[in-house]
Amino acid sequence: MGVDLFLKIIFWVSVFCVVYAYLLYPLLIALIALVVKNRKHQVLPIAELPHVTLFVTAYNEEKSVDAKVQNSLSLNYPAEKLHQVWVTDGSSDNTNALLSNYSNVVVLFQPERAGKVNAMKRGLQYVDTDIVIFSDANTLLTQDSVMEIVRLMQNKSVGCVAGEKRVLQIEEGNAASLGESAYWRYESWIKQNDACVGSTIGAAGELFAFRKSLFVPVADDTILDDFEISLRIALLGYSIAYSSKACAIEKPSVNVEEEMKRKVRIAAGSIQSMVRLTALLNFFKHPMLTFQYVSHKIFRWIIVPLCLPILFVTNALLVGYGNIFIVLFALQLLFYVLAFIGSIFRNQRNANPLIHIPYYFYLANKAMWLGAFRYFRGTQSVKWERAQRAD
Repeated sequence: MGVDLFLKIIFWVSVFCVVYAYLLYPLLIALIALVVKNRKHQVLPIAELPHVTLFVTAYNEEKSVDAKVQNSLSLNYPAEKLHQVWVTDGSSDNTNALLSNYSNVVVLFQPERAGKVNAMKRGLQYVDTDIVIFSDANTLLTQDSVMEIVRLMQNKSVGCVAGEKRVLQIEEGNAASLGESAYWRYESWIKQNDACVGSTIGAAGELFAFRKSLFVPVADDTILDDFEISLRIALLGYSIAYSSKACAIEKPSVNVEEEMKRKVRIAAGSIQSMVRLTALLNFFKHPMLTFQYVSHKIFRWIIVPLCLPILFVTNALLVGYGNIFIVLFALQLLFYVLAFIGSIFRNQRNANPLIHIPYYFYLANKAMWLGAFRYFRGTQSVKWERAQRAD
């Protein structure tokens, strides 16, 4: 095999991997979802609605407490059946004092801050409802969120429900706000189709629910607890449903630096999850789940970040082998030029999405490399400071 043929094979394989991850798989799963009809479930009469627990782990969230509790109290669900539990381990601000103003909120506090997973496992001991709904302190839920989750969980094959994360696209947004908002609209579409076909591949901590009886404890150093907990339930044979009507609304990161802090942590957690969830690669035992997991996550986490530099280098070496390689290399150069311009204007308000979105895509893949290095060096702490959000 000649060097030029070898380079062409590597190049076209890399092209396929990138296109498959971001275009072909989303279109394929959307087409399958059109054929596969997800069963509908009727909302139970009010008298039969189960008791549920809205569970929040919080660290120094004094700015969010009042809005979050008031939002929870206003949800369309019988107040006597919706219980609120906050675990505030290590909080040193006014979080606990503000929560004490609400007699219907159970506050669990210990001075030691041992991380979110430890707080979650400690707090679940005090929960006596089977349906537990997790939500972040700085997110607000849409009115029918709890009702929609309960509706889906009437199906006993559903062990977990992933809510939709919506990032507010603020006026005159910067690269962080525009990119994050666009990404979550795209990701939510894929998650919806994933759920119609088999199972949504993981839940986001902003809003997800599971049956307490199915909870599989994870290690205290788990970085992406929401993702790992939900998929361990899927490995038990239960599905992860998805509801676009159960929404957690969150403001975007205040700037690119804060967004990168969040993304690198998630990237480190992605590598950790992949190492710990090797059972998800058993195609013979979980054919559809494995197909979805590999296509939706492994390609994004590992294959695409590896392929992008390979794609650029091999394309540069092949520009003399035909017009197609010249055109594709020119398109790559244009993309990176736009991303570079986006980096210059990353915190400028109301800049053109044409430069912000390529820059956000570049950051997402850069974060995977940085997160992988951080994970293998063992420098990613489970005690993470939340990224600052826009006002």
